Formats: sequence, structure tokens, C-alpha cells
Amino acid sequence: MSANSPDSLADMGAAVQRLVQLYETLTPANIQQLGACYAADAHFKDPFNDVSGVPAITRIFEHMFVSLQDPRFVVTQKLVQGQQAFLAWEFHFRLRRWRPDTAQCINGATLLTLDAQGRVSMHRDYWDTAEELYVKLPLLGGLMRWLRAAGSASGTTIDADRSPP
Repeated sequence: MSANSPDSLADMGAAVQRLVQLYETLTPANIQQLGACYAADAHFKDPFNDVSGVPAITRIFEHMFVSLQDPRFVVTQKLVQGQQAFLAWEFHFRLRRWRPDTAQCINGATLLTLDAQGRVSMHRDYWDTAEELYVKLPLLGGLMRWLRAAGSASGTTIDADRSPP
């Protein structure tokens, strides 16, 4: 069967749907299921990490559960073309150490490349650390808002109604 045959494409779509289901229901109890969905030598990159191998990728998600309260992903869009998939998502969580009662949400996207078995061989997350995270932090947030205003053609930011922390 060729990589672009209808059966192969349907298999890739099913593999991506299994990944979406895992991401949206991921907990410390089922985190080891990542090993069934990622190739042994898979590469993972996000704004904070650049690792290869299932154990290193698993540690990133384990760290997420240790560092954050109630982390969860909601996949809002999914596109599959051949052996690549693009997922748009919302990441909901609360910080453990700073304003733990305040719900946070980061919007981002993931580009995935799947191997012939439908396992992730490359996982690349894209999200704006300045807008989605740094602007919400004390001290750094004020600086980031000032930089955004200074770089804006209108001299104001699109989130002008966001109150400082």
C-alpha cells in the first residue's frame, strides 16, 4: 500500500484521532500511553524543550503535571494531510505558586509528522510565550506590555483592556 492510498490516509486520520483523544484525556495515570503513540526516536520541540526519545518526551508531560494544577488540552481544530497533522489547541491550567485560583489558557498549535505505523516521529509546538505567558507574570508582564505597545503601529496593544496582574 502506498503512503497516499485511501487506506493509508484513513489510518493516519485514525492515528491522529487517537492522539487527540490521548492529549485531551492525559493524566498522570495514563501518561505511559505516550509510548504507544510516539516512535522510539521521536523528536519534540516547544518554546522550552527540545528533546528526542519517548522517555524525554514523557518527562516533559510529567513535569507539566508536577508544575501546574489541573492541566488539560482542548483540541479546537485538526487538519490531516498525508503523514502530517496540524492541531490547534487551548491549554487550560492554573499555576501552583502564583495566583493558583486564577484559571489560565494558552492558545497554540502543534505540527505532527507520523511514521508509517501512525506514531509521532516529530512533534513541534508553536505558541507565543510573550503574549500567552510572560505578559501575565508580575514585573515581566509590565515590561512585555510596554514592549508590545512600543512595537505596535498604533502605539497600543490589542489587549489594552487586560488589567495588569
